[in-house]
Amino acid sequence: MANKKLTELDLINNPSHYNTGDIECIEAIQASMTTRQFQGYLKGNVMKYVWRHEYKGKMLDDLRKARWYLNKLIETHEEKK
Repeated sequence: MANKKLTELDLINNPSHYNTGDIECIEAIQASMTTRQFQGYLKGNVMKYVWRHEYKGKMLDDLRKARWYLNKLIETHEEKK
């Protein structure tokens, strides 16, 4: 059970299919945008995952993904202080 939870978290927090070499896709996206644009991207992903969480059959996965993007969005605002 503990291994399954760890695997689920890895799929949310650090999925291997989003890594190429030493850089994660999210880092490349962030580097290509202004802070404001990146915040909009993150907000859009939060909305997407919350919107569809009841319809895809993986409710908790989608809510965890929404939380991941929300936490990342919060980080961008904390960095500005």
